[in-house]
Amino acid sequence: MKFHPQLFSATLIKRYKRFLADVILPDNSEITVHCPNPGAMLGLNKPGSKIWISKSDNPKRKLAYTFELIEIENNKNNKTPAKTLVGVNTNIANKIAREAIEAGILSSIPEHSTIIPEQKYGKNSRIDFLIKTPNDDLIYLEVKSVTLIRSTSPQSGLYEFPDSVTKRGTKHLEELINVVQNGHRAIMLFLTQRDDGHKFAIAKDIDPKYFAAFTQAHLAGVEMVCIQCKASNEGIFPDKLVEIILEP
Repeated sequence: MKFHPQLFSATLIKRYKRFLADVILPDNSEITVHCPNPGAMLGLNKPGSKIWISKSDNPKRKLAYTFELIEIENNKNNKTPAKTLVGVNTNIANKIAREAIEAGILSSIPEHSTIIPEQKYGKNSRIDFLIKTPNDDLIYLEVKSVTLIRSTSPQSGLYEFPDSVTKRGTKHLEELINVVQNGHRAIMLFLTQRDDGHKFAIAKDIDPKYFAAFTQAHLAGVEMVCIQCKASNEGIFPDKLVEIILEP
């Protein structure tokens, strides 16, 4: 997914109230930008960090700029360059996921399937993608954006989700279990907006209830998939599948 228009660099002062961040522009002016991420953004809040922001051409928006990327220390000690970019905008995860599906990275989805976004299902829920295969089979696919890698993790370079308690995420897993019980396929897709990790696991210590729901969903037949993406100030692009550790 390419960024349109081109991003601007800025310096992070602070992120607060979840959806707001104060930043300094190259001309030393200070502005408040929209931070489209409901999570804790652990490790992605350091004041003074270099970030990238986009500017909307919608004159009706209260905040013209959006926080898109942050530059942090690379998790891979032997990797050049020493910095890595992480996408923080959870609103673009579905666009990236669709590109991954259309590129065939999820090989379990048949070619020439029809991809329908934002379909109502379950108990007042919307599935990110309802996929109709050429044989008229239905696949329900939910997407979660992953940004967390902790230096305190027992395994180096471990992508983790969630980074805060997510009752909504737990509900989505319960809905996917119902989908499987009704005879359809269900896929839970975790999409990393960084590329300096190598495996994925659920952050059991952060949200035990989500971990329990994840385990139950896996045992019920919900397909768990993690795709690693490469982030740059030009765009965020799906790259490859990442191994999922079912019991971290």
